Amino acid sequence: MKLKDKVCVVTGAGAGIGRAIALEMAREGGRVVVADIVELAAAQTVHQIREAGGEAIAVATDVADPDSVIRLAAHTQQRFGDADVLVNNAAIQISKLVEDTTPEEWQRQMSVNVGGVFLCSKYFLPQLRRTRGAIVNLSSVNGYFVEPMCAGYCATKGAIIAFTKAMAIDHGWEGIRVNCICPGYIDAGLAEAYFQAQPDPAAARAAAGKLHALGRVGRPEEVARAAVFLAGPDASFITGSALVVDGGFGSGLPPAR
Repeated sequence: MKLKDKVCVVTGAGAGIGRAIALEMAREGGRVVVADIVELAAAQTVHQIREAGGEAIAVATDVADPDSVIRLAAHTQQRFGDADVLVNNAAIQISKLVEDTTPEEWQRQMSVNVGGVFLCSKYFLPQLRRTRGAIVNLSSVNGYFVEPMCAGYCATKGAIIAFTKAMAIDHGWEGIRVNCICPGYIDAGLAEAYFQAQPDPAAARAAAGKLHALGRVGRPEEVARAAVFLAGPDASFITGSALVVDGGFGSGLPPAR
């Protein structure tokens, strides 16, 4: 087991990619702290982990609220001890043009997507320093390739890539590794919400698949395995990296032969 007895904190773990990461880390022996703003969703993830024989607790958390993150860090330490792994996954997406986005919507997206990475990193660093642990941030291919109607979201994901590299430089000497994952379209979470909002979800999913060289959207467990790799011993000499897990996003399908 790659994460045996490691304390793994995963934000936004009540659904989608976050849930898949929490489940995979538990399968690899991790003791998982499932953090999510929706308490019931977090509890459902914990139930799945325990049903499979793993160990987990749920903590209702708003990553944009400093007091909430402080409570998350304290609760983690009280129940399991110092964190070995922090996965900053929680995010929201507002699909609007800039002129149609309210200042409140802009600020909320920044506060969750970027501010959440900052706050969780800040308040877990003392624990990670003691364990010489790892941070895995969830960015997106939208940190590199922009799409229509999501300028704010793309801005946050680009910021996470830069923030990851900066933290890696600042804390490498303490034995703390910091990396991020840049997924393409994944059939879960934010992408799934987008598909379901379309008149024909299946057609929308198929169209998104054609944007990837592999001809399909990704599965959440494929991102989860990348997170386990970056958090575990196999990535012991990797820090400051942005691992693209996108099935060749932007390449599209080649002509039929």
